Amino acid sequence: MMTDVITKGLLPLCAATLFIFSCGCGSEPVPSTPAEVTLSVNPSSVNASFEAQTVVLTVTATGDWGVAAADKDWCTVSPSGGIKGTSDVKVTLATNRTGKDRENTVTFRYGSKSLEVPVKQGFSQEDLPPDPGEIVAPEGYHLVWHDEFDEGTALDPDHWTHEVKSAGWVNNELQNYVNHQTSSGSVVTEIQDGSLHIHCFKEGGKIYSGRVYAHVKQGWKYGYIEGRIKLPKGKGTWPAFWMMPVNYTGWPDSGEIDIMEEVGYHPNYVSSSLHANAHVHTNNTQVTKEMYCAGAEGDYHVYAIEWTHEKITTFVDGKVLLTYANRNLGHDDWPYDAPFYVILNLAWGGNWGGSQGVDESVLPVTMSVDYVRVFQK
Repeated sequence: MMTDVITKGLLPLCAATLFIFSCGCGSEPVPSTPAEVTLSVNPSSVNASFEAQTVVLTVTATGDWGVAAADKDWCTVSPSGGIKGTSDVKVTLATNRTGKDRENTVTFRYGSKSLEVPVKQGFSQEDLPPDPGEIVAPEGYHLVWHDEFDEGTALDPDHWTHEVKSAGWVNNELQNYVNHQTSSGSVVTEIQDGSLHIHCFKEGGKIYSGRVYAHVKQGWKYGYIEGRIKLPKGKGTWPAFWMMPVNYTGWPDSGEIDIMEEVGYHPNYVSSSLHANAHVHTNNTQVTKEMYCAGAEGDYHVYAIEWTHEKITTFVDGKVLLTYANRNLGHDDWPYDAPFYVILNLAWGGNWGGSQGVDESVLPVTMSVDYVRVFQK
């Protein structure tokens, strides 16, 4: 009887106790305070002089972060990110040759937080020597077309056309011109190490070589045109950098402009010539000049022409080779007021290249072209 009383009396107490514990177990947990997101960069801005340089920024963050510069070829950053803690970022600036201040922005990001660091670079008040990799236009001209031969392994057919002709086609030359390669797959033209290489070689009892035209259907009328070229060695070689008219009707009536030619039996003597009805080599009246260029065979040199309605001037490494003025005597003397296209070729033998014989033991030989550039006013 006593037991029943105690048991009945305890039931309400136990129920109450269970209610208390069940409420405590089912309650929401108290949220913890999230760690503060911090990101800082020192210095907070960059003010640099015109010289090429690297500026170091110190980054402090409470987590992984990333960084990038706005797309400018003169301003780059590395690394592209980092982890929690303190680390360095390098901002690399190229020499400012623009003649004016320039600006960029480096942006750091950590989660939803971002931080922008402005970059400003001044310019020199004095003239700077040109960057070796920079294309510098002659005064009064601007670049309209160029090929630096630094992409791919073959010439771009949108810009270049191979001549295809058998030996004896012109000037009694001995080479066969083919479209890029022979039937066996040997190439006469290839792009390698940043240059166009025109190869001349003997295969199957025949001589093969390359002759290519730039923008043969359009050409250019007037301008400053230059090529950086290394000539081959050997008796029988006849490399040339020259121009012919787009609307050709006959030779020499349509004209011919030879910026640079050289023959292997007369090494390192480069020449420029003009051909027209009134001055042509077949009767020894051609306009021509020759210059000794030390190392023309085996080293790169710059050959150029400045061509206007008033005058044609050719250059070797900036030195004047030939000058011919328009004497206003009409088309026979000046057929040069029309579009002409650029030609690069390596002939073997022929009326001039083989006038003192050829030496096949020097084959194969190669003419290398670092670039061709066309500027106009």
